[in-house]
Amino acid sequence: MEILKIEDLSFKYSSSEKETLKNISLGINEGEFTLICGETGSGKSTLLRLLKREISPLGEKTGRIFYKNTPLEDIDGRIAARTIGYVGQSPEHQIVTDKVWHEIAFGLEEMGLPQSVMAAKVAEMASYFGIEEWFDKKVSELSGGQKQLLCLASVMVMDPDILILDEPSAQLDPIAASDFFATVRKLNEDFSLTVIIAEHRLEELFPICDRLVVLEGGRIAAMGEARSVVSSLCKSKWFFDAMPAAARLYHMLGKPGEIPLTIREGRRFISENLPLSVRPGEHTEYKHSPAVALEYKKVYFRYGKDEKDVLNDISFKVYENEIFCILGGNGSGKTTALGAAAGILNPYSGYIKVFGRKLKEYKNQSLYKNCLAMLPQDVQTVFLRNTVREELIDAGADMGALAFDISHLYDKHPYDLSGGEQQILALLKVLAQEPRLILMDEPTKGLDSGRRLEFIELLKKLKSMGLTAVIVTHDVEFAALCADRCALFFRGSVATAATPADFFSKNRFYTTAARRLTKGFFDGAVTLESVAGLFESRI
Repeated sequence: MEILKIEDLSFKYSSSEKETLKNISLGINEGEFTLICGETGSGKSTLLRLLKREISPLGEKTGRIFYKNTPLEDIDGRIAARTIGYVGQSPEHQIVTDKVWHEIAFGLEEMGLPQSVMAAKVAEMASYFGIEEWFDKKVSELSGGQKQLLCLASVMVMDPDILILDEPSAQLDPIAASDFFATVRKLNEDFSLTVIIAEHRLEELFPICDRLVVLEGGRIAAMGEARSVVSSLCKSKWFFDAMPAAARLYHMLGKPGEIPLTIREGRRFISENLPLSVRPGEHTEYKHSPAVALEYKKVYFRYGKDEKDVLNDISFKVYENEIFCILGGNGSGKTTALGAAAGILNPYSGYIKVFGRKLKEYKNQSLYKNCLAMLPQDVQTVFLRNTVREELIDAGADMGALAFDISHLYDKHPYDLSGGEQQILALLKVLAQEPRLILMDEPTKGLDSGRRLEFIELLKKLKSMGLTAVIVTHDVEFAALCADRCALFFRGSVATAATPADFFSKNRFYTTAARRLTKGFFDGAVTLESVAGLFESRI
């Protein structure tokens, strides 16, 4: 049974002359798991917001959307709010109360349900999602993964028929993301919940979706069962980079047989095509600069006098002209460490040095004058103007020499951009400050695979010009491709730091898809390019 139908849908933002969506027609059956992917700015978020009436963007819309054969605009407001659930990429923008229990109950309160009914529904939902241990906590005390799970629980307590998710893993570490996807799949299978999800983190979703919809330039470029779409679009540069590692390796090597999508299928493919005699991969020695760009020495920090330490005796160095990536679970102190280095947060013990000087020695904002700059996790906090052009001019950016061409976005309001486009705009504003040291918190969030590779090339170019970058990221594939060293944060301190080859080779969960594919076949291969090279040298 078709639960949702989109007929010839087009949409144009009021601040733009070009259509963001063009003639979209799509039918979704009840209980179907639909994955929507596409390049940054291809219209994914706009499409999902149009399916959720309460958050539909302002602009010119043509075409129609039907829910169970009824036009979406004709459905009673209370029914529409309850039956179509929505979870976005930033839980902070969706959470409206201060306590966990109240957030779960909030939607039910708005519906005016009796107290006894609400209590039963909230208890059942908290139990199902394993929220009991932090049921009475303040929302501010939760990790990013817990906040996203709370958003999901607060939507599911309304008993929706359709669950819409817009890049829900954008701020989750690899383990939390896997758990979140597993929970969504369980909801889909256990309750025949219709799921529509847009994501850039596709490795785990391609194998479990019922249907894959690919958007390109606001149009549907391909649609169908994932394996067949992957086979048909392998020559598309963007789509090839977005495919699961096993599928990319299959196409890179040109071997016969069914295309693998999962790690298990990929390992079978390798074992069937690789000679039994396997030599370990080669390790190259990393030599860093003797000069230190950023140093933490026995740093302690907590957000309140009676709260536990978020940074706990943390000590490490980042050397000049180095790309240093910080990984770790949600709540491990990564973002707090960046805030302390930027002078936004004040540790109660220890010190932080930037280019050999303690932070307190930088007077009159001199720390931020061609010295240090920070790209925050919530990039919307850096937007102050009404158009992209005004934002760039206000930042002092050289409009003729931008690292990314976003001239087609100049007249748009920053809030009308996609998540990835907002990341790029914020990055360009930060780079306009010409810092020697840049701190970045989740800079690849919302970027498609092609834009991510462009960003990596930009980082390497800036490094060659003397820039030092400290990057907090959950994107292990990005870190493996660009970092000189990676560090794992755990409970407010550094558990380990090493080159990507050593770091990801030794990890089981915080590692790359290439490493999971080749463990036991090759040692030290943590990127797909290195895997392909080693593979070909053995055949």
